[in-house]
Amino acid sequence: MKKTKICILFGGRSAEHEVSLVSAQAIFKNLDPDTYDATSVFINKEGSWRVVDSPLLTPDELNSGFFSSFLPWGEHAEQQVLDVDVYFPVLHGPYGEDGTIQGFFEMADVPYVGATVMASAVGMDKAVAKTLFKAQNLPVVDFITIREADWDRDPNAILDRVPHSISLPFFVKPANLGSSVGITKVKDFAQTSQAIKEAFLFDRKILIEEGIQGRELECSVLGNDLPKASLPGEIIPFNEFYDYQDKYIDGKTSFGIPADLPQKVVEDIQKISIEAFKCIDCSGMARVDFFLQERTGKIYLNELNTIPGFTEISMYPKLWEVSGLPFPQLLAELITLAMERHSKKKKGERTFTR
Repeated sequence: MKKTKICILFGGRSAEHEVSLVSAQAIFKNLDPDTYDATSVFINKEGSWRVVDSPLLTPDELNSGFFSSFLPWGEHAEQQVLDVDVYFPVLHGPYGEDGTIQGFFEMADVPYVGATVMASAVGMDKAVAKTLFKAQNLPVVDFITIREADWDRDPNAILDRVPHSISLPFFVKPANLGSSVGITKVKDFAQTSQAIKEAFLFDRKILIEEGIQGRELECSVLGNDLPKASLPGEIIPFNEFYDYQDKYIDGKTSFGIPADLPQKVVEDIQKISIEAFKCIDCSGMARVDFFLQERTGKIYLNELNTIPGFTEISMYPKLWEVSGLPFPQLLAELITLAMERHSKKKKGERTFTR
């Protein structure tokens, strides 16, 4: 049987570069070698790329050698032809999860795994996504959006506004980043200014959103026009919240996979996950994050990640595993969905005549 040729793109320019390396390694190791031939393209922190043997190389090995520009007219551009059937971007955060690389694939008219340009961009921008979720009557926490130009012009006005809009505790986070990078949990209004400055190190737009006392839950979604949801899982943070240090370094957080929940709550989370997925016209995959408020039992939709973590400990593949879809089969389904979407894409007429 002829093998399907996959190109894994990983690394990238975002603050989640190192997370991407680990995700790509797990994907590479779980691709069925009898079904797929994998080509690996590493993108360094400057945005240049080169073909490498695999994501399993050390960071020093990945960064050693000749790098090319994506643009054929760019500096050090290299004319290299890749024989690929479908592209698998494993680029968390900006310049990979935000619609930029997806636009590159669309221009080239090639199949790729995951969400399209629009859904990727909306999913990446938490402020836009929450606005759309709220308009769709999906349950989101109270939040405000702050732009850096407004902060620079009058920080005191914003600091005065926050106590009237958001209750303690609350979270301050970059609008366009993931993996808990740049997030601060604020328990005293005196911490607000420093938390805002920290978030602005990573983005020009930030969110301040209400903190919910309760359980952190996640649900994996898979599909195109008819998506399905996994069993939910629970994150039981070791620290104040599930931060970058614990996600990828300390690893002291524990997980409930699947979460111990009443059947009605499971069904509600699955329903909201699919509604959120459809709300932004997502495709391929997404991990949808929730809070279950301890005091009221109310479910709050937190965010949707269009390229969730794919490490060996990441919730997205683990939740599908306990839902009956092991990692290698999950990858096969994602690749099939990518090729199906590309083949069904309505290309339209290239010319118009009256």
